[in-house]
Amino acid sequence: MNQENDMNIILVGKHHGKSRTLPLNSLVAAALVLIAAAVVVAAFWLGFRVASVQAEVSDTPTPALIAEWQDRLAAQQQDVDTMREHARQQVDALTLRLGEMQGRLLRLDAMGQRFVESGLLASDEFNFDQPAAMGGPEESIPGESYTTPQLSQMIDQLESRIADREQQLRLLDSLISRKKLEDDRFVAGRPITWGWLSSRYGYRSDPFNGRRTWHDGVDLAGKEGSDIIAVAAGVVTWADERYGYGNLVEIDHGDGLVTRYAHAKAVKVKVGDVVQKGQVVALMGSTGRSTGPHVHFEVLRNGKSQNPEHYIQRASR
Repeated sequence: MNQENDMNIILVGKHHGKSRTLPLNSLVAAALVLIAAAVVVAAFWLGFRVASVQAEVSDTPTPALIAEWQDRLAAQQQDVDTMREHARQQVDALTLRLGEMQGRLLRLDAMGQRFVESGLLASDEFNFDQPAAMGGPEESIPGESYTTPQLSQMIDQLESRIADREQQLRLLDSLISRKKLEDDRFVAGRPITWGWLSSRYGYRSDPFNGRRTWHDGVDLAGKEGSDIIAVAAGVVTWADERYGYGNLVEIDHGDGLVTRYAHAKAVKVKVGDVVQKGQVVALMGSTGRSTGPHVHFEVLRNGKSQNPEHYIQRASR
């Protein structure tokens, strides 16, 4: 009869008193399985709990993390301030350039107005007091605002156009001024506003002794105290008394041309004065070697006397 080494456990049921025998090795195996399952469940729960705790801990910012965020915000704010300052400087620069352009446009308008007043441009065609007329239908799609680089490019192009116009207008103004100066210096017309020719240029009988003598100018008689005017623009080179001439005004008109106005009652200019064509330079009188109120008018070219009647009779420019 063989004896078994394994121990058996006898289980007695409540019903019918029946018993069941389990080998001990099967029970141990089942217990080990249950323990292993419990360990797995416990490990899973523990891992889930640790992960939850770590998640809760990670959601709470640390002082170091807060400090890092503050540094980033400070850096971003510095970038914003830098961009704002750069934009302000660009706007200031554009504003300054626009101000300079406005000043240059005002000068161009003034030059244009001078051309209109000079008669070179029709005043009804060019009105420099009003902005240029422009217009057109409105687009159905709203236009886009210009960017700063686009505005800078447009201003550069406008400055270049203004510079070209300034150069052209300066040249035109110089030519006009030169022409006007030449016209003003052009000796022509009578040195009086009212009167008559009382003695011609050339040989005549001297009014004091009756002898045949040379007369270097013409005499224009009139009312005492009436105006004596310059026949052309120039510079006064003499404004005082001179022997035989009485009170004399002498004007240099350039290009070797000089005019003289003698026997004046009073002189209205002084040496060095710049006189304009038609300006009153003296009042008619009878000073010096004279028989009555008149102006002795002479024209000299390069120091030689010319017939004043040629200049009196020729038309002004």
